Amino acid sequence: MYSGIECTLSKFANDTKLCGVVDTLEGRDAIQRHLDRLERWARANLMTFNKAKCKVLHLGQANGKYKYRLGGEWLESSPEEKDLGVLVDEKLNMSWQCVLAAQKANRILGYIKRSVASRLREVILLLYSALVSTPPGVLCPALES
Repeated sequence: MYSGIECTLSKFANDTKLCGVVDTLEGRDAIQRHLDRLERWARANLMTFNKAKCKVLHLGQANGKYKYRLGGEWLESSPEEKDLGVLVDEKLNMSWQCVLAAQKANRILGYIKRSVASRLREVILLLYSALVSTPPGVLCPALES
């Protein structure tokens, strides 16, 4: 999969990311060549990319926002994408990520305030820690009694 790839190719679990600098037409053509090479590799190895999930994230202000294709399909451009739980936008701005984290924290605190009569700091911290570290959909043992 890596042979002949000059751009940055990252893989994690079932995600593959292709990154490159596109400040010239040659840079744009190089990314398209690498996308073509990845598609040929996948076909030769009887694999497919889920093209509905393949997105192009254009970074930088002077970006030409070129269009790319994978196989015969044009890839959709996106202003932001979530990568390993982190929301990244085209300006590499993470303020939206902070807003989402604050909203989630406030929802958890609201749940605790509505469910528990005690307002002692130690109690609130214990419950908050238990809820934050518990995966969604799993009941917290501290709240079951």
